Amino acid sequence: MAIAADAQITTPPSGDNQKASVTQMIGLVAVTIDYSSPDVHGSNGEDRKGHIWGELVHYGFVNQGFGPSTAAPWRAGANENTTISFSHDVVIDGHPLKAGKYGLFLALAKDGPSQWIFSKNASSWGSYFYQESDDALRVPAALEDYLYTEWLTYNFEDRKLTSARAFLAWESKRVGFNIAVPNSLELYVDKIRNQLDGTDTGFEYQNFAAAARFCAQNKVALDQGLKWADLGISMPYVGKKTYESLSAKAMVLNAMNKASEADAVMAEAIRIPGVSVQEVHDYGRSLLSMNRTDKALEVFQLNRKLHPDDKFTTYVGLARAYTALDDKKNAIKNWETAIKNVPDSQKANIDYYKGELQKLKGQG
Repeated sequence: MAIAADAQITTPPSGDNQKASVTQMIGLVAVTIDYSSPDVHGSNGEDRKGHIWGELVHYGFVNQGFGPSTAAPWRAGANENTTISFSHDVVIDGHPLKAGKYGLFLALAKDGPSQWIFSKNASSWGSYFYQESDDALRVPAALEDYLYTEWLTYNFEDRKLTSARAFLAWESKRVGFNIAVPNSLELYVDKIRNQLDGTDTGFEYQNFAAAARFCAQNKVALDQGLKWADLGISMPYVGKKTYESLSAKAMVLNAMNKASEADAVMAEAIRIPGVSVQEVHDYGRSLLSMNRTDKALEVFQLNRKLHPDDKFTTYVGLARAYTALDDKKNAIKNWETAIKNVPDSQKANIDYYKGELQKLKGQG
């Protein structure tokens, strides 16, 4: 009587090549590699150092004597197919690849570049059933010297919001490929849009402000960001005119190169009752970072007027503005006042403040 595959007992993997899996997020994109991991010494303890690349891992395409494939690459692991899956469309070494699950193979070259192969057949055992007609993508690859790795291991490096590099390491070599997500930021915009349409997230004006700031900071979907900013300010039952919501709109307007409109919004924001000295100070600092020193001085002067009881932050702002304007006399005067009134929370930074003063006096 035939026994169904799922009715068989569970035993250790063939050759003791344990299964492994690694997942890396590139922004919102999940990349998962599932593989079986052989070791350099083998299940019987045999030392195979120096006999991995070009021997155990064969060159090119070979007839393995089993299955329909007569020209098979290496399975890039052991036992079943090594597979790689992408939750969204990606770009592999400059070549587009659709979201999905692929068999991952490596054609090792003795001379010249090797090749990574992404196959539409992700369910076969090893490479015995490999067919070139199933290829979704091939990209060149270079074998590099690497630190000793006993167990075949996949990993990721150079991890960023829009890209990462995947690599296979085994024995004293490694080989990898680059994965890029050019639309990573747009994916976040889509995710945010869906969240703000929800019954919970969409009923907090702070979330609309945060969405607008995301667009501004990343210079992505600025028109959408401006709409979110306006909703955070004036949407019925949700919007609120606060420093947070108004400053988010100003950030978007600045990103759109509409400085005068941004200034008008911020002029209202910094005069809202309850706005803190630090919030106004941070706005002035942002103007300094944009080299808008005259405007920054106006803001720091207003901060001093609005918060006459503050003897530290308001003077630090003025000192920074006058320094940027190369007005050493006024810069020195305001630094000296600020240093005389350093609060306990800033005592750890007093040497820095004194250093700024010494620079102006030509003593450091």
